[in-house]
Amino acid sequence: MGGLRTLPWYVAGSQVLGVACVVITGVWMGHYRGGYAWDGSAQEFNVHPLCMVLGLVFLYGDAVLVYRVFRNETKRSVKILHALLHMMALIISIVGLVAVFDFHSSAKISHMYSLHSWCGMLTFVLFFIQWLLGLGFFLFPWASAQLRSWYLPLHVFFGLLLLTMSVGSCLLGITEKLLFSIMETYSRFTGEGVLANTLGLLLVCFGVVVGYVVTREDFRRPPNPEEEALSVHFKTLSEGEILSSP
Repeated sequence: MGGLRTLPWYVAGSQVLGVACVVITGVWMGHYRGGYAWDGSAQEFNVHPLCMVLGLVFLYGDAVLVYRVFRNETKRSVKILHALLHMMALIISIVGLVAVFDFHSSAKISHMYSLHSWCGMLTFVLFFIQWLLGLGFFLFPWASAQLRSWYLPLHVFFGLLLLTMSVGSCLLGITEKLLFSIMETYSRFTGEGVLANTLGLLLVCFGVVVGYVVTREDFRRPPNPEEEALSVHFKTLSEGEILSSP
């Protein structure tokens, strides 16, 4: 119980970091890069980083945290919230992807040539697959209890892995954007460069805090015998084996 007293502070800290990442990305693209548009111009490209930070980092990280934040709510309610946050992250990320592909097409720039684009697309595809599997295995379960109990550790592992990949892809994108935009002045500690570097550090901090909260054992959701009897974490009632909550 002593450790649980610190949970709200970690969660609050993660939200401050996450909001700061979104705000700084918005300021960077809005103030230094000319704002936003949907006309094939460089301003349409600016939609891409904002959507990816908002969707695949902040909202995705919050979706990972819901099992720790809502520890005493019914498990089905938390599952629905978990799935909805992922769906919001998915929709916003698709908008961001459409923006960058449309900009590249309008500017006659090749698609998918950089390491950032490869890592980012891999992250998005795996995220989409993870979301579909989560719906099928846990929210609208069609698989057997034994299969669901086998998949649960993989679901948890890939959840954290994808958050790490999202942050890493953002860091690659930040570096790529700075080198394309201010290569000659970057080494002089210009305001834009410092702001973007700060954004990168905050993204790393957000990922670290979320990862710590999710992996800390005493922050886990407490088992509810009545829920667990009907949960995907039981192989069968007769076996009497309780598997850990996510």
